[in-house]
Amino acid sequence: METTEIEFPVQWFVFFKDQLLLKKEENNTYSVPCGTEPPIRPTAGQKIQDVTLTDGRKVKAFAVMQPIAETEEWVMIGLRASYDCLPLDDYQAAGKAFQILYWDEHSRFCPVCGMPMKQEAPIMKKCSNCGNEMYPPVSTAIIVLIRKGKEILLVHARNFRGTFYGLVAGFLETGETLEQCVQREVLEETGLKVKNITYFGNQPWPYPSGLMVGFIADYESGEIKLQDDELSAAGFYSKDNLPEIPRKLSIARKLIDWWLENNN
Repeated sequence: METTEIEFPVQWFVFFKDQLLLKKEENNTYSVPCGTEPPIRPTAGQKIQDVTLTDGRKVKAFAVMQPIAETEEWVMIGLRASYDCLPLDDYQAAGKAFQILYWDEHSRFCPVCGMPMKQEAPIMKKCSNCGNEMYPPVSTAIIVLIRKGKEILLVHARNFRGTFYGLVAGFLETGETLEQCVQREVLEETGLKVKNITYFGNQPWPYPSGLMVGFIADYESGEIKLQDDELSAAGFYSKDNLPEIPRKLSIARKLIDWWLENNN
């Protein structure tokens, strides 16, 4: 088993699949474990990853092979659900840690020659045979709020976990601009054409390794015709008859909330 020596306390992000180990605090609150030693012993052979956050802080992350049983001190909570019980900075740090662990697990062998990859730096691996280098990938996707008068288009995708309605989204394809991706995805999934496409914002999306880029657009023409293998329902809704909408953690909800605040 790999050991580690740390002079100063650091946060430890310990995962079983997408379940994050958290420490129970008073008043039904939770925190990320922090200390000079890991909160539990890593599984034999599991590498401890050094993760540098966007603000320069260093944290540690590793995966375990079995879920950790809940005790009076510890509990495992899904990464999505941790948004509701952690400070935003810690949730975002957990997201990056999860993406690094996912990359490590899915880059053990070279895609060029099939030989083992060796980690040379926190975010770089090099093939032991052909020298091919690999870095954590980021899959870019668009998500778009479509306005039509006093209504917006909401859809229910077949892969949604629950009954909520969200926004049209899809992955960027090779050779596309982001705006072209918006037009294509909307047309493919709903049969509608849009115009006046404007940038809204973006959000890292660690499920497992994405970047969601948000846009606002206006309805131009067409009748709703669903891409059946992607969507199960869609329609235009006013703010007075909205269905269940996404949770606060997503950029989809930020787009909808922006529209609600500005649709007077």
